[in-house]
Amino acid sequence: MQRIIVQTKDGSPTIAVHGLNLTFHSIYGALQESKHVFIQAALEPLLPDKKTLHVFEMGFGTGLNALLTLHSAIKNGKHIYYEAAELFPLPEDLYTQLDYTPFFTEFDAYKTLQLLHRCAWNKASPINEVFVLQKVLCSLQAYTFTKQFDIVYFDAFDPAIQPELWTQQIFEKLYLAMHVNGILTTYSAKGTVRRNMQAAGFRVEKIPGAPGKREMLRAFKI
Repeated sequence: MQRIIVQTKDGSPTIAVHGLNLTFHSIYGALQESKHVFIQAALEPLLPDKKTLHVFEMGFGTGLNALLTLHSAIKNGKHIYYEAAELFPLPEDLYTQLDYTPFFTEFDAYKTLQLLHRCAWNKASPINEVFVLQKVLCSLQAYTFTKQFDIVYFDAFDPAIQPELWTQQIFEKLYLAMHVNGILTTYSAKGTVRRNMQAAGFRVEKIPGAPGKREMLRAFKI
């Protein structure tokens, strides 16, 4: 499976799987999709009431979601512990080509993203005084949660590509790993996904999606 760098419509890069109609982010804009789906819909609603937040990401991928979350931690003076499950990390020759520098002014986005990719796996790594990252080399099915999370970024590939990650059983596992009133968001708005979330115990709502997508799902642990 050959992975290549492609530029999306907002000027930010993402990864595409050569020969397949499959990208890590929306072709309409990688950065604007991540900001809309995960930062604006999940992180920002909880920032005012929390001094420290625990965030779990399904799939570390390009590291863009972690980079945006780190940026929010710095900008808002919040402490964030960030844990991500990833079974297929990007190789160095790919992640070194990712550059989101034009979209950030507060810090060196390229240098920071490289640090996120290079820090040790299966070990909590303080990135700066407000952000700790733990990347775990593991599938979500085999994952053992040792913490409770306020936020889940569910960023698996489309249900048609990875149906095993969008089941009621997976959402039940995530539900148990979350604090009450925690938020889970995903770009998907498929009916089967919504029903599986609801069967797992979540209260689910459809909200406007990122550019190029009419709707997305946001779920709350109740």
